[in-house]
Amino acid sequence: MKRINLGDLEFERYEARPEGYKAGIASFGKSIGATMLGATVYELPPGQSVGPYHYEYGNEEWALVLQGRPTLRRPNGDEPVEPLDVICFPVGPEGAHNFTNQTDETVRVLLLSTMVDPALAVYPDSDKIGVFPGDEHHGDHVMVRRESHVDYYDRET
Repeated sequence: MKRINLGDLEFERYEARPEGYKAGIASFGKSIGATMLGATVYELPPGQSVGPYHYEYGNEEWALVLQGRPTLRRPNGDEPVEPLDVICFPVGPEGAHNFTNQTDETVRVLLLSTMVDPALAVYPDSDKIGVFPGDEHHGDHVMVRRESHVDYYDRET
């Protein structure tokens, strides 16, 4: 059995990300031998978000607030969350979510997700759909806008 201590995580910084999304990220599921669940801690400086507002098809996500009081955006509006709050984001539009740090202190949120392949995420604000088969950094991932929809038989005949 492998284990880690969340206090020992080292966060990757993605400076190429646009302002508003400059979270520190520490993914550790694979390092403890997980194959069915993914786990990532996001460290949010003031004014930063985990990522774009989205929902998933095929994968359920959970969040555990480790530190600070982030704002959680859900389909029914924004709500403050507290340290040690646990939230489930079900599959589909009712599970849409995003965390933003609107305070002056650092926030840490642990996100857990099932790892059903391929992953499909919908981004309502930008009207995009992302498909991520396998490792999104090495697989045939696709990000498209809904308006790029083509007919099922497009280029087949």
